[in-house]
Amino acid sequence: MAREMFEVRDWDGAARLGELTVPRAGVTVETPALLPVVNPHKRTIPPARLQSEFGAEILITNGYILYGSDEFRDAALERGLHDLYGFDGAIMTDSGSFQLAEYGDISVDTAEILQFQHDIGSDIGTPVDIPTPPDVSRERAESELAETEAALADAMDVDVGEMLVNAPVQGSTHLDLRAAAAEHAYGTDLDVFPIGAVVPLLNAYRYDDVVEVVAAAKRGLGTDAPVHLFGAGHPMMFALAVAMGCDLFDSAAYALYARDDRYLTVRGTERLADLDYLPCSCPICVEYTPGELRAEGDDERMRLLAEHNLHVTFAEMRRVKQAIRAGSLLELVETRVRGHPTLVDGFRAMLDHADALESTDPVSKGAFFHLSAESAGRPEVLRHQERLGRLTVEGDTCLLTTGSGNSDDHDTTWRVVAPFGPFPRALSESYPLTAEVPERLSREAYERAAEGVARLVETNSDVSFTFAHHQWPESAIARVPGGVEVQRYGDGDPREE
Repeated sequence: MAREMFEVRDWDGAARLGELTVPRAGVTVETPALLPVVNPHKRTIPPARLQSEFGAEILITNGYILYGSDEFRDAALERGLHDLYGFDGAIMTDSGSFQLAEYGDISVDTAEILQFQHDIGSDIGTPVDIPTPPDVSRERAESELAETEAALADAMDVDVGEMLVNAPVQGSTHLDLRAAAAEHAYGTDLDVFPIGAVVPLLNAYRYDDVVEVVAAAKRGLGTDAPVHLFGAGHPMMFALAVAMGCDLFDSAAYALYARDDRYLTVRGTERLADLDYLPCSCPICVEYTPGELRAEGDDERMRLLAEHNLHVTFAEMRRVKQAIRAGSLLELVETRVRGHPTLVDGFRAMLDHADALESTDPVSKGAFFHLSAESAGRPEVLRHQERLGRLTVEGDTCLLTTGSGNSDDHDTTWRVVAPFGPFPRALSESYPLTAEVPERLSREAYERAAEGVARLVETNSDVSFTFAHHQWPESAIARVPGGVEVQRYGDGDPREE
């Protein structure tokens, strides 16, 4: 079924700039979007300031905490969340599933908590799903997934008016269960699709597993499904998660880390006690030195750190959006993942799904920057090599790398550029063959280009090919088919000139 409340405006790989219409709030939220978590009992930054100073268009708060709160329940029912919080953007509420996972039991079911969320004016509500942790037995994952799917069925029976409803995707680290759960959720008439129970993976820096879980869920969801990565609020992984197709992120990290004197950056987290300088130009970091922050009282220091954490988090989300618009998100991902080895693992896992990224990747962008060995696995390279299988070559053909001899003795000459492989000379100025590459290319780039040569030869078996190269590494030459005459020109480093 078409979900008309979500519309994609721009793509870059699986990443998208989109618009999520939230009818009950009367607003449209641009995605990817960050939802700051607001604890009704500990409002580190007032919601009105989240909107006016940080640009929050949507936030999330815990409906179950409000439901059980002597202090706030009646006020929320009488006044509504928007008045209670002083926030006129969109508000999502959680159901108590986190408390269920932490404490094993809650005193409410899906019908009751969804009705309560509706009655307090929530714009996006959540049923009581079962957040199955990673690495549990398949039997447990299947049993708890059945409970989650029963909750989704209960949710469809509740009259919630214009309130959108989440359809959480569970299944632990059993990827086939995640894919099946996503397909089931997508088949309901619910609206937003959170990928749940990934926080333990994030806390353990298992970014490759996070990528695999997201990829499995995305296989079961249509492109019109807005995807929320529940509990993912650290700016160091936004680019990677958005590149996999996630649209919504909720962050309590800005406040939780501040309470522990931790300072967020796009490369990780620093302890305030270890900082001699503040490597940021947000208002807090311009006004204060680390020593001055440490000298503040506990509450004021926490507030100031939380504001910095929000500034850096929202700035990264804006940077991600601009990269999507410019078609350079994968370059940003390559830059960001160098901040931690396990993020590199996540990036490599993402490239294992290059075919899925390629299916929505624009065929032309501004530029292709080859930044690392992993660049050879990008979807643009995959697309070029898949298209080689459609091309017909005529006559005796020379495949000529830059800086290697001449081709006067052949009927046809094609160029070969790593990491893409061969292409007709007429395409030399076409994206992505105008790529900016380093002079000292990685072995993987040459090997991937040689695989392109093999693909072209395979689909033109009646053509005589000569491959003329300038000091390509032997590991790449070994991938050139045996029937191709290989000629080597020049001396020096195995690199293109």
